[in-house]
Amino acid sequence: MGTHTLSRDNHDGRPGTTGEERTAAEILARTRAAVDPVLRTAVDSMPQSMARIGAYHFGWREADGSLSESDPGKAIRPALVLAAAQACASAVPSATAAEPGARPAAVTAAAAVELVHNFTLLHDDVIDRDETRRHRLTAWRVFGSTEAILAGDAMHSLAMRTLAEDPHPAAAAAMRRLAQCVVELCDGQQADCAFEQRSTVTLDECLAMAEAKTGALLGCACAIGALYAGAGEDAARAMDAFGREIGLAFQLIDDLIGIWGDPEITGKPAGADLMSRKKSLPVVHALCSGTEAGAELAALYALDRPLTDEELHRAADAVDRAGGRAWAQGESCERMAAAIEQLAAAVPEPEAADELLVLAELVTRRNH
Repeated sequence: MGTHTLSRDNHDGRPGTTGEERTAAEILARTRAAVDPVLRTAVDSMPQSMARIGAYHFGWREADGSLSESDPGKAIRPALVLAAAQACASAVPSATAAEPGARPAAVTAAAAVELVHNFTLLHDDVIDRDETRRHRLTAWRVFGSTEAILAGDAMHSLAMRTLAEDPHPAAAAAMRRLAQCVVELCDGQQADCAFEQRSTVTLDECLAMAEAKTGALLGCACAIGALYAGAGEDAARAMDAFGREIGLAFQLIDDLIGIWGDPEITGKPAGADLMSRKKSLPVVHALCSGTEAGAELAALYALDRPLTDEELHRAADAVDRAGGRAWAQGESCERMAAAIEQLAAAVPEPEAADELLVLAELVTRRNH
């Protein structure tokens, strides 16, 4: 079995690879070019009242229907589907499965995963009352909460219909996985909301919530890619575990960004997670640390009013002093190491896994 590694020698923003060099930007751009036509067709098939919300949310159009040049998002999840399909095809002992057609055959499935992801974003923005996403107003702020929720519901159904109409032999198994994944996503979102009403949350509970809310869909994306390559259930399970570990690493970094991210880059106010008293992973680690800084953070979180700018700064500093920041950074690296072990089980040849490694690097080295 080959050894999969991630090069961390590049500090110019480009992830390194073990074989032919491919930048994350190239992978994501190619994914967008392949998947966007399927997404646009699906969104355009919705009733006009919801299609306009979908087009706005995806960044294709402005609220008035005019063309937009807004950021459409990175498309990490569909990129994982396509990269997993290509990587796993190399390990399938079948001449047809190993041909370059594995990636294009999975485009429909990749679009379905992206539709599910955006369904969750539309709902999450309403639940969290987030007012901005990708540097502009969220859909519910423009069109209203009810309209955004219904558009999200329709997008979820579109994802399932997209797979149901796909003639690929793996489509039915992929649809079952994606449907179960949505149930898990909802469970994770419910736990995340429940934590806000609880005075104490354990780190194990928070990690389980993060796996359900974030890791499940990344794992599902990788597993679906494996199924579309003709891989067996063992490989699909390993790819699911790979994606889940990436998802936890992703969430750990995302939680750090939620506290210390640059608003010019994130498009969200500084310290947004602290302002909303979000029990993110570094926060929960700090609260459970038994330190003076953890107690200071708990006192700030207990205040029954919005935090001032000075208090937000103190809260962020308390998370740092209580070890939350360092723990999250270290835990992210450990999750990446675990992910690579799972990847090696599914894709023995390191070179075949290059693009998956690039994407794994991307989610833990991003700054927005």
